[in-house]
Amino acid sequence: MPHHSVFTVPLATALAMLYARHVATVVRPGLSRLLLLAPALALLLVLPLAAPLYSTRGTAAFFLAWLGEFKLLLLAAGNGPLDPALRPVPFVFTAALPVKLLRHQSPDDTAAAAPVKVVPPLLSSGIKVAVMVALLQVFHGKDRMHPYAVFALYGVYMYCFLDSLLPCLAALGRALGMGLEPQFDRPYLSASLQDFWGRRWNLMASAVLRPAVYAPVRARLGAAAGVLATFLVSGLMHELIACYITFRRPTGRLAAFFLLHGAAVCAERWCARRWRSAGAPRVVATPLVVAFVLGTALWLFFPPLFGDGMDDRFIAEFDALMASLVGAGGRVLRLAGIAR
Repeated sequence: MPHHSVFTVPLATALAMLYARHVATVVRPGLSRLLLLAPALALLLVLPLAAPLYSTRGTAAFFLAWLGEFKLLLLAAGNGPLDPALRPVPFVFTAALPVKLLRHQSPDDTAAAAPVKVVPPLLSSGIKVAVMVALLQVFHGKDRMHPYAVFALYGVYMYCFLDSLLPCLAALGRALGMGLEPQFDRPYLSASLQDFWGRRWNLMASAVLRPAVYAPVRARLGAAAGVLATFLVSGLMHELIACYITFRRPTGRLAAFFLLHGAAVCAERWCARRWRSAGAPRVVATPLVVAFVLGTALWLFFPPLFGDGMDDRFIAEFDALMASLVGAGGRVLRLAGIAR
């Protein structure tokens, strides 16, 4: 199954999304559409389990069991980023991956922008891949490092992984004629927690949580309740992803991390309204935001994902993957007559 999953998981995902598009085309939004989408929703929950590796299972869970589920649920209600009027390829691309199409952009604009925008993100992705490879070597000496230092490096690794993968997906989308919104915007420059979570970090998650959770809760209970509910749901989805990765019971620490940040965002907004100030200068605010995010992540976010020996499994899997890639490369060279 590990070898076949490379092909079967994407194929099954594409078929599920094409089925969802067909349902949304012929059935009006509402309960009937939701019931007909139920097979696709159930399949998305199962598919990440077929991914063989720690990191690929987590990535598949993020793409499918979180974002994919929310996109289809919003599609059932006639909301969200998916539009059944899209052609099959753009629909499947945006439904299965953490990307969002630019609105009100002509094909000529996309084609003209591609030569300018594609190369720098790919170069940036190459640099981040190099950083990831270097970090994997550093992780072999983690037993001589403080646990928080190791967790911080895992955070750098996760950011490099996501911020190298998503620009590559955006470049592929542009090659297929689609303009895609950026998913990260230099989160290390955030001037506030609201700026970090709402405008700079993992913007696809914000794009689905805003209409699915924040807007309906805010309409009934107010903005603060909407913020807290949004962060709670995000925390619960992270708990789910951790279960996919580790096959362990939820610890509640990921949910606590996001609830803490939701409360901090509410406090930040309350202070801004009360004192009507522009806030601290960026040179002060940005280090404070980064320190708060990193400090709380070291305490609550990283231990459930990398603690209690899970990082040893992560490193062992990547060592095995690298060895298999080197072995495959050697076999290709030998077949080509370049190596003996």
